Amino acid sequence: MSTGVGLARWSTCTESTSTPPTPTDPPAGASLFRRLPILRSPGLPIQKYLHETHKQARFASAFDEDLGDFSLVHADGDDPLEVVVYSSESDWSDEEVVLNPTSDVELPLKSKSRFEGVEGAMTVAAHRTQQGLMNNVGLIAFLAILLLFVDWCSWRIVRLPLDSFYLTRPFLISSVLSALAGFLFAPVADNMKIHHFRRRGKLMSPSYRKPTPAMGGLFFVPIGIFVARRQVGSSTGVNGAAIITLIFAMVGFLDDISNLVMDRNRKIPHWMRLFVQIVAGIYLSIWLSSTNISTPYNTKFLVPLPPPLGLAFIGKIYLVLAAICSLSMGTGVTLVDHLDGLAGGVAALALAGLSVASLPICSEMSVFGASMSGACTGFLFHNRYRASIVMGRVGSFALGGAIATIAACSGMFIPMFIACSIFLLELLLVIFQVPFQMAKKHFLGTNRYPLRILPSYYFLKSWGIKEPYIVAGAYIISCLLTAFAGYLGLVSA
Repeated sequence: MSTGVGLARWSTCTESTSTPPTPTDPPAGASLFRRLPILRSPGLPIQKYLHETHKQARFASAFDEDLGDFSLVHADGDDPLEVVVYSSESDWSDEEVVLNPTSDVELPLKSKSRFEGVEGAMTVAAHRTQQGLMNNVGLIAFLAILLLFVDWCSWRIVRLPLDSFYLTRPFLISSVLSALAGFLFAPVADNMKIHHFRRRGKLMSPSYRKPTPAMGGLFFVPIGIFVARRQVGSSTGVNGAAIITLIFAMVGFLDDISNLVMDRNRKIPHWMRLFVQIVAGIYLSIWLSSTNISTPYNTKFLVPLPPPLGLAFIGKIYLVLAAICSLSMGTGVTLVDHLDGLAGGVAALALAGLSVASLPICSEMSVFGASMSGACTGFLFHNRYRASIVMGRVGSFALGGAIATIAACSGMFIPMFIACSIFLLELLLVIFQVPFQMAKKHFLGTNRYPLRILPSYYFLKSWGIKEPYIVAGAYIISCLLTAFAGYLGLVSA
């Protein structure tokens, strides 16, 4: 039905009779609000009647969700910290949503400017998608140039006959395999209803309500571990790092599986999740104290410091520091995993920086770091703006465990703090907000001011900065920090 014909027929029907026509029964599963049409009074103008009906249809469309879809639900109140989750499905999404009224009567468009608005929104979305692609290309170019440069002058760095493209080869292999595996995993996760979808009473169109496949760490983390073991062979350090990374991935996997449960009473308690993370950190410390990793110093618990400080022996504090780093890095990557491509890109840069920094100390762990960095880069082909798959906590916890393990095996804690500054700043921001929000909740009231922790991107977007530009700025800062961390690690060793 065309717009003009629909308007003429509807106007004739509503003005010629005192009562509106009886609407047909809505299909099964439709909202109850569609059964209650707005009655037009004789003095109500037709334009105002159309506006009120359009508002009713838009409000009703927000309640037509299939509650049988057991997805990774992040509903309000599930997390005591109330950290806003992934932006692809959040309130602060950059994409302009076109509301499609789904009612029994076809509503006419107001004017031609409606089509111009839709076309403008599509142009803006396409521009930002192109910006996300450019972010990816710039990140890959920087990592490839950095690793190629280190491979070219590796003889001057480690004074050992390393293979050609020692770090670049595992990086590129993991990138290609991870990118190809994403094309297979995304539709499988979508068919199995493994989704990242935040259920809110939000006004949106049915097409925009489609959830994003989640738990992408299930395909790119094993690829990074597999390529590293194939390149190095039988290595105590790499095998131990692989086991610890998989343990932290299992912790995140249990957390993601808990979100599949719709009933809050059947979810895994938060204290139990924290307890499992602490056990994983303790296991890392026990493994470090019992294993022998080949280093030039033949002594454990040494932290290389920049010249002229030299080496620092910290004894058992080394094990405590390793456990704390494993807990903080996993949580930090999870908190940064809000915007499309942000956590994966920053983690890839941090792993590459640690790979360069630990090359003189433990070259095998450098291969592990380069391989995991390549796996993150391949994952970004599907996680860049707009993301077609989400990392999930199975990926963020695994990346945090891998970063902490490389630093613990090589003693490069200072380069790790530099390369992972964005993760640490996000973690500190959340920690500082907790007592402030709890005090405000106590003094101003529980119902009026709920406990809600806001991530850093919330404030940046409130200033008008769009998502791809926030990610691009984080990439630029991380590139500088990665280069500095790698240089500091080389001169310290």
